Amino acid sequence: MTRDKQILVGVVVLAALGGLVYLQVKKDQSIGKTTETTSAELPEIKGSDDLDKLQIKNGDKSDVTLEKKGDKWVVTKPLEAPASQASVKAMIDSLKELKTKEQLFSQVTDADKKDYQLDAEKGVHLVAWKGADKKLDVTFGKSGARGQLVMVDGKPAVYAATGYSAFVYTRELKGWRDTEMLRFDDANVNQVTIENKSGPFSFTKDGEKWSATQKGKAFERFDQEKLKDMLRSYKSLNADDFGDGKGVADTGLDAPEGTVTFQLKDGAGKYNLKIGKTGPGANHFAQKDGTDTVFVVSNFIADFATSDGSKFQLPPDGGAPKGPPGGMPPGMQMPPGMQMPPGMQMPGMPGGHGGDPHGGH
Repeated sequence: MTRDKQILVGVVVLAALGGLVYLQVKKDQSIGKTTETTSAELPEIKGSDDLDKLQIKNGDKSDVTLEKKGDKWVVTKPLEAPASQASVKAMIDSLKELKTKEQLFSQVTDADKKDYQLDAEKGVHLVAWKGADKKLDVTFGKSGARGQLVMVDGKPAVYAATGYSAFVYTRELKGWRDTEMLRFDDANVNQVTIENKSGPFSFTKDGEKWSATQKGKAFERFDQEKLKDMLRSYKSLNADDFGDGKGVADTGLDAPEGTVTFQLKDGAGKYNLKIGKTGPGANHFAQKDGTDTVFVVSNFIADFATSDGSKFQLPPDGGAPKGPPGGMPPGMQMPPGMQMPPGMQMPGMPGGHGGDPHGGH
């Protein structure tokens, strides 16, 4: 290549680079710098207490709709189920704290939305309604030192917002559902029965004392403190998860591995829980009376209902300590030639002057 051609190629390359730099500068001017705005120009994204429908799509992870029916919120998509009233209240309270504080970019491209996690795949899209009126339609993306990135429906700009709490908006489906299974005062329980292959077991409270039977006979080595542990574990029982879409053959709830019934004194209430097959991990499927919902509970909870009775018993030796009280463990001896220090004796050993080289006189 001649020198003239080399110079010509260099000029072309420089021109191309210059064009790219110019385009980037123009882009930076439009979206790369904060646009001066007054507070009057910032859109209001604040929520209110009178909302009655919420649609929350967390990117490609979940798509949940909540609706208020009467005085209670329910999940209506992707299934119908009672909602966690506390979770919905936390979101509505959070919505009331939302506020745009500045405009960051006047407009963004689809590629920019992806970078800022404001696209359909990553963004948290929230639509809130009061009757037929759409009160709020926003998408939340990345957060950083300048605040939470947010876009408002119908506006091309990206704003920085305050008051956003990610964990409130990005719950999994089970986080929006009511997980409560049992709720009772354990002090008012006066009868517990357990049906399983080793039972039935019956526990009856008289005053402050519990008694127990197994298959109609006195239950050996019964420890009422262990029964009280069970009551404390069940009195405010929440599910770990749900067994949606599982048939009875999958859950084993048509032939439970264990069934527990709690009876409150003076006929104040009765609670029944069936424990089925092992489900996800070491957990078990479970179901309470009055609902078709299949719950998932921990193996710790299931063990009480499926126990052969050992969970409610003292050990065969009654829990007595092994070896002489306070003494040296069985089979352990003082090393040869070692003597106890003057005036010191092993706990549990007879007193006197056996360890005193001076005879104690």
